[in-house]
Amino acid sequence: MYAAELARRAGVAPGTVRYYGKIGMLHPEQNASNSYYEYSRRDLERLRFIRAAKSLGFTLTDIRAMFQDAERGESPCPRARTVIERRLVETERKIAELQVLQNQMKAAIAQWTQLPDSQPNGDSVCALIEMVGGDRHE
Repeated sequence: MYAAELARRAGVAPGTVRYYGKIGMLHPEQNASNSYYEYSRRDLERLRFIRAAKSLGFTLTDIRAMFQDAERGESPCPRARTVIERRLVETERKIAELQVLQNQMKAAIAQWTQLPDSQPNGDSVCALIEMVGGDRHE
């Protein structure tokens, strides 16, 4: 099957198929009669695996390493567990940071509704933002 058909079957853009072929994640064969790349059923399965792994937060580097494990006859599952456990910790940290940011934004909105708009004066651009944290450097 050609890139467009593979893309349709896997639910991705044809450019994604071509890119994954270019970086070695898929292994198309070049058709001698028309120079088009043809993808196999194995490429379709690899593409579906890539999509599933990416939906869990795995990077292409992670996925490539899992493919390499499998090609050596080693289970990539231990790697998958280690990576996803690490990513979960990172994601939880990011969520906590975003919750702090959300609270700061809510506090700013509550405070700003009581304040008038100001005009830039050469020293000030937007007084609302400049008052956040109380840091005014003179």
